[in-house]
Amino acid sequence: MSYRTVLQSLFQTRPQTQPLPGQVPNHAGGHVYAIDHWARLDRFLVLGSEGGTYYVGEARLTVENANAVQQALAEDGPRVVRRIVEISTTGRAPKAQPALFALALAAAAGDDATRQAALAALPMVARTGTHVLTFAGYADGLRGWGRGLRRGVARWFTAMDLDRLALQAVKYRQREGWSLRDLLRLAHPLTDERDRQALFRWLTHPEDGTAIVGARAAHPLIDGLYAVREAETAAQVADLVVRYSLPREAVPTDWLTEAAVWDALLVAMPMTAMIRNLGKMSAVGLVTPGSDAARYVAGRLTDADQLRGARVHPVQVLLALKTYAKGRGFRGSLTWPPVPEVLDALDRAYDASFALVRPTGQRILVAVDVSGSMFGRWGAGASPLTALEAAAAVTQVFLRTEPKAQVIAVDTAVYNPGVSPRQRLDDLVGTFARYGGGGTDLALPFQYAKDKGLVFDTIVTLTDNETWAGDRHPVAALAAYRRAVNPAAKAVVLAATSTSLTVVPEDDPLSLGIAGFDAAAPQLVGDFIGQ
Repeated sequence: MSYRTVLQSLFQTRPQTQPLPGQVPNHAGGHVYAIDHWARLDRFLVLGSEGGTYYVGEARLTVENANAVQQALAEDGPRVVRRIVEISTTGRAPKAQPALFALALAAAAGDDATRQAALAALPMVARTGTHVLTFAGYADGLRGWGRGLRRGVARWFTAMDLDRLALQAVKYRQREGWSLRDLLRLAHPLTDERDRQALFRWLTHPEDGTAIVGARAAHPLIDGLYAVREAETAAQVADLVVRYSLPREAVPTDWLTEAAVWDALLVAMPMTAMIRNLGKMSAVGLVTPGSDAARYVAGRLTDADQLRGARVHPVQVLLALKTYAKGRGFRGSLTWPPVPEVLDALDRAYDASFALVRPTGQRILVAVDVSGSMFGRWGAGASPLTALEAAAAVTQVFLRTEPKAQVIAVDTAVYNPGVSPRQRLDDLVGTFARYGGGGTDLALPFQYAKDKGLVFDTIVTLTDNETWAGDRHPVAALAAYRRAVNPAAKAVVLAATSTSLTVVPEDDPLSLGIAGFDAAAPQLVGDFIGQ
């Protein structure tokens, strides 16, 4: 049923617990619209299903998303693979697991074209040893190790730059119950390169003295791996780390309490590793207020080109800021004194981690759902976050880039949180967490704007789409706002979870629904608003 037909049949006071034509039940007892399997594919690739939602368990949500991926594969498998590659390689998703899972489903598809496309895409989606081992675990549960899968995995080993492959071998020899040794023995990759052959022999026979000697002679990184195991002082370890550009994983754990060792590691530490280890480097006394290390870290964090080049996702920065500001990890007993320069740099890094945002200059109302379900664990591979915290963080992008943006919070009432673009991210997130917690009425943003006579070009709602409490559907309230105030008003819904639901129908040309923590979301919204 078309959007126009729905409008013609609207009852002004029909409660959200009763469906309008074309609606489906959500998980909270209300009724909304279903998105198609292509839109759900995008949500899954960006948000995943880890942790489930407030209403839907992780296992059930994963099955629902897998079914949506299967529907898309049945319709156009190569298109699915292209979408997986696009979202994965542009760094739009917080975690790689959803893309790897979807690629494994494609590699097990019933048609040759889809399977071949999936296996050809493996090196682009599985860019690290952890990725390929995760993919292997998924694929093993979905299909047998036939010739095509073996060839695809073999190409992963033979096509990768040799120095980069040696790094993967040092960092990720075993993950997720699989090892690179397992994959080599299954795939039997063939190569004429002597140094690559030496690496393969070492991976498959790690205790063999001849294989060790050959690998050390062929690959300086592996030579450094063994040399650092023989070091007797922190100074020796630090010297070897710098000389061989060793990653943290190569250093024996006993030495990872030494500031000198972390100072050496920091020199060539990848951006994502640096962000993950900020707490540890502060705990050992390397990153302290006013220190050279603190200035170096802050300088890298505020370099937008470095952030984008490393595909640092906004969620990684948000998690780092939330964890680092707290002064202790979410797991374990590690504690540290947060360094103000680092906190400020993380705040700026969050802005820079999104795709380039061009301000539209339009009048925008941003409504953040602060109902009880938004306080549940967020699914996008980020268990310490709630959906509300994620939504509040996205709000900051609008606050800082759109000079005419106004922000409200809603559950079954409308709140003015008094937020400011000058607030630091962790403070802004904390501000929203103090509001709401009740039922959900997503008609309120439109009713609020109508009742106040406020002219907005676009109303943006950040929500899990589990609305149920109002006596009028959001789409009816939107229609009423358009009739009374602005006939051209656009509606944007940024989904906080990877369910199949949305409060606006997909065939409304003035409405847009996308995954809320896509790194390209602000750009996509800006393009839509500016049309």
